Amino acid sequence: MTILVTGANGQLGNEMRLVAGRSSDRYIFTDVLEIPGLDTVILDITDLEAVRNLVAQNKVDAIVNCAAYTNVDKAEEDVELCSLLNAKAPENLALVAEEAGALLVHVSTDYVFGGDPYNTPCREDQKGSPTGVYGLTKLQGEQAIVASGCDYVIIRTAWLYSEFGRNFVKTMLSLTATKPHLNVVFDQTGTPTYALDLAEAIATVIEDYALSGHDKGSYPKTGIYHYSNEGVCSWFDFTKMIAEYAGNCSCDIQPCHSNEFPSKVTRPAYSVLDKTKIKQTFGVKVPYWTDSLKKCINNLK
Repeated sequence: MTILVTGANGQLGNEMRLVAGRSSDRYIFTDVLEIPGLDTVILDITDLEAVRNLVAQNKVDAIVNCAAYTNVDKAEEDVELCSLLNAKAPENLALVAEEAGALLVHVSTDYVFGGDPYNTPCREDQKGSPTGVYGLTKLQGEQAIVASGCDYVIIRTAWLYSEFGRNFVKTMLSLTATKPHLNVVFDQTGTPTYALDLAEAIATVIEDYALSGHDKGSYPKTGIYHYSNEGVCSWFDFTKMIAEYAGNCSCDIQPCHSNEFPSKVTRPAYSVLDKTKIKQTFGVKVPYWTDSLKKCINNLK
């Protein structure tokens, strides 16, 4: 199998590099910039012909799209670029995957939900109700993939963190180590996702695809899935555990309401994802969120 990974220099892309190191498959890691020490092929996924050429030249069997515009607040002003990266680029990847008879694994988000009130875990067939440009463009990207006719596995995730890049865990590690007092919202609930766990789930999907023996365009497990770690917490609970595992015990962490941090976008109040489908379909075992958090923090020490 030859597997092309986009957004390879981001959180999930870097974890995919680690997972690839344990695989006999050939991986091609792409991004728009080179980083010293990392083997990266330059690829602009908003350029359909560039994607088509790279996939054809390398006889790619599967594409993993880790690339996205993820600045939720800035997206409200940067609509064109956000739409290009989150809606048009996935459409390009899907069109090329369909032409090549390849699988597209696309990473989406809990932000496709949030506009409708609910307090039970979100299922894959639940109607999308995004509250801002970021969530809307991610939903549009999903819809373009579904309409393309390619074999696809769309995986929605939430609260992603890792040892790489900028993320909530690394921010809170710094703040709880340097601030005497910290207020963190308690009225937004979800489940953290360790990017390495998600990368391993994606590897499981690719392995299943390779062994399925299906005809082009007829992968029986094509569809939308949800993946996060197990369990439920608020951002406040998340921060408390980050501080505890890091040994940052001197910071006084207190709960507060979301409206104390004004934002251009209303965040989903309940981002818990139902993972039954991916567990039953692919046999994925999902770690509990605190177990994965401990591993990540230990790696950062």
